[in-house]
Amino acid sequence: MAGLALLIGSAGAFAQSGTPAPQDQSGKPPAASTAEANKDNQRKADEFVEAAQAINGPAGNPECVWLGRRVVRLMWRDDLDTAFRHLDLYDRFGCPGGHVQATFRCLTRFGGQIDPKVAETLDSRIHVCWINPGAQPQAAAAASPAPGAPATAGNATPAPAASPSPAPGAAPAPPAK
Repeated sequence: MAGLALLIGSAGAFAQSGTPAPQDQSGKPPAASTAEANKDNQRKADEFVEAAQAINGPAGNPECVWLGRRVVRLMWRDDLDTAFRHLDLYDRFGCPGGHVQATFRCLTRFGGQIDPKVAETLDSRIHVCWINPGAQPQAAAAASPAPGAPATAGNATPAPAASPSPAPGAAPAPPAK
């Protein structure tokens, strides 16, 4: 009886121990992902340097840039609970809360240009707004007005169109009264 119990117990243990899946013994990630990670880290470092050069005061400090952009990203994605927890940290580091507000306001102006399926569009817009909260989106309609529509600035009224010149040899039109 004891032999049967031992045989059943060892059969269960034997069934569970199989050949382990082969593992990468080199301990190194593939070269492509390493190069990509290095490129991403360099881009992040460059963004922090750019922010420090462009923004005077604590909003340009790396910890403020990192936490502030994270708060704005979380607010955009409607994760307000997490955003407020990060905002507490942001305040604790002495970072200006008004900069987060101005950046989020700027981001809402870019709302139509942000592709929710591509994370880089959101991150790049947040960075642009962090560096310059007064940034305006470049609307395609504003860049190229519709044919026949005069280009105006602000509330200016368009100038009247010049009258076409008469064809050669045609009689001049009578003066307008």
